[in-house]
Amino acid sequence: MGSHFYQTSEFAQKAAISVRTLRYYDYVGLLSPTSYTEAGYRLYTETDLSRLQQILALKFLGFSLEEIRQCLLIGPTILQESLALQKAMLQEKRVQLDAIIKAIDETEELLQANHQDWDSIVRVIQVIQMTQSNDWRKKYFTDEQLQQAEALSKQYYSDEQRQQLAAWGKNFTEEDQRVATQRWNTVLAELRRLVAVTADPASAEAQTLIQQWKSLLEEFTHGDASITKSLGNMYKGISQMPAGQAPYPMPYNQEEGKFLEKAMQVYNEQHS
Repeated sequence: MGSHFYQTSEFAQKAAISVRTLRYYDYVGLLSPTSYTEAGYRLYTETDLSRLQQILALKFLGFSLEEIRQCLLIGPTILQESLALQKAMLQEKRVQLDAIIKAIDETEELLQANHQDWDSIVRVIQVIQMTQSNDWRKKYFTDEQLQQAEALSKQYYSDEQRQQLAAWGKNFTEEDQRVATQRWNTVLAELRRLVAVTADPASAEAQTLIQQWKSLLEEFTHGDASITKSLGNMYKGISQMPAGQAPYPMPYNQEEGKFLEKAMQVYNEQHS
């Protein structure tokens, strides 16, 4: 066997990770060895090392193993989108932390001067609370878009449904939004890929896509059939709106929409 093959312990040492981590990556299908010995021992190559370095880099940047798998599967498009969103969030977090540190510095100066200025201390609390509020949505949508979305919500959801959605979204954080965006971007990228290669809507790949799509929808609707129906009606309404009037663009084009509809029909027939 050539010297370019590494057994598990040697490869782990070369990559500066534990053997246990390496075996786990193999177990979850993230990094499988290129080959095996006759006795069944794993054999890795320099190509495996390159992939492992990508995995470790993405893990360092805060991606989950499932997000890493999708990034490596789909390619740079989803990675660029995910990195851009993550960088924007980190930059915003830095601004928030700077504001908190500045407020604390000012309060410390007052306390060192023996000024028990409780107004300043309360202001520190208010700054922290303000940075933790859910106003982060305004970073992604203009006031006009938020108003349009609110109008659509009132048009397509009942008051009871709106109250339920508000209760579910009460503790929905910016981090939750980041993860949800990444997951939807992954699914949408796969939809674009399947349409680009003219895949069969009944194929295993297309049906796997539908499973992932339905899973993401159910997380939002909590499996509530009436809310799922209202959501579908709302997006159908958005798709029929003139381009300049929609609060946000449809996540897929007409061709991709038809593919999705056909694949969904096959899925429903198979699971009816």
